[in-house]
Amino acid sequence: MTATRPRRRAHRGSALLAAVLLLGAVACSGDDGTDAESGDDGGTTTTAATLVEPERFEGETADFYVVPDPLPPGEPGDLIRVQELESGTDEVTLRIMYHSIDGAGRDRAVTGIATYPTAEPPEGGWPVVSTANGTVGLAGQCALSRHGSPAAAWGIEGVRVQSDYIGMGPVGEIHPYLSRLSEGHSVIDAVRAVRNLPDANASERWVVAGHSQGGHGSLSAHELSEEYAPELDLVATLTMAPAAMFGDTFDDPMDSIVSNIVGMMGLRGNTTEHDELVFEDYAADSVVALGDGIFTDQCLDGIISSLVSVAFGGLWKVDPYTTEPAASILAANDVGFVALDTPVFLVSGTADDRVVIDRALALFDRLCETGQNTQLLVIDGADHGSVLGATADRTAAWLNARLDGEPPADSCGDPDAKTPVA
Repeated sequence: MTATRPRRRAHRGSALLAAVLLLGAVACSGDDGTDAESGDDGGTTTTAATLVEPERFEGETADFYVVPDPLPPGEPGDLIRVQELESGTDEVTLRIMYHSIDGAGRDRAVTGIATYPTAEPPEGGWPVVSTANGTVGLAGQCALSRHGSPAAAWGIEGVRVQSDYIGMGPVGEIHPYLSRLSEGHSVIDAVRAVRNLPDANASERWVVAGHSQGGHGSLSAHELSEEYAPELDLVATLTMAPAAMFGDTFDDPMDSIVSNIVGMMGLRGNTTEHDELVFEDYAADSVVALGDGIFTDQCLDGIISSLVSVAFGGLWKVDPYTTEPAASILAANDVGFVALDTPVFLVSGTADDRVVIDRALALFDRLCETGQNTQLLVIDGADHGSVLGATADRTAAWLNARLDGEPPADSCGDPDAKTPVA
């Protein structure tokens, strides 16, 4: 992929952060060199893997997540520290910390998990699959990499990497939830990071996959990839039950509930990137009275329980989706307005009560209108979690076919595209 590949951008509408996401369901794997003036898509500063020698960390797990102060200088994707978790005859798994750029243009330390094969790599190196995680919370202690499990493979033989996202992992930080720039940069720079591991033998060819919040993260990385990382070749994008269509509401009993809780998390998280955004200006007094600890001390289940306890009185003082500055800030985080040559596979289930099927179908329409090659798969009876297992063989086959150079199908314009299949 090169920086000269045709690229189209559609007008951003009055999108809102009321996207749906999982409520205590699946997190993921089964659930910059730019500055503040670099524009919506960020800029690119890294043109090749730099092979910076990171700290070889051997301390306690909790200490790994204490970011060095001051943060050592580095380009996006440069490794700060690595910790070996498991080394076997077939693969190696590492905990990693690397540089990325947040939505405010600041250099940030990001954590994650990298897993790579020990076998002889193919010519040119292993392809990379970068996973965008689903929702786990906003605070550092909620990060999935703290569990140390290998990164998700999505049916691909190659190097795997799974970012925690900016603000999720390091001690004392808060994740800017559903920030398009922070999510996208984190996922892309994770690919750069594993290319900076000499033993990983990672090539410049990569795919991105994600579910729920990760569906939003995979599309964010997709849309930012050409301008932010032209040295990398994004081959395919898989987005499952994605958080999107923030400006729309749908006629489903769960849609309003999930949208309000997710919107509250997004509002709080995005205050970390926008000084002009004041949480207390929008949240109801009953929410403010709960204290900021519901976000800083708790993970997803605790956040849900706390907000549900006051939800009947209303969560909002004023509507952040129509009141500035929140309205513009949150609208800028929506996805589906950028078309690349890289194909997209959009997957959802008819029984999903977290990201309702009408939301996924509306995103499909938006992607097609934008000119994005999109293959749609709707699974009859699959819910937010079960859609992963129900489609694992098909999503793996689609990703591997793209890596093999097979031309993708395009569901746009197909009158039967939205028909559910078993």
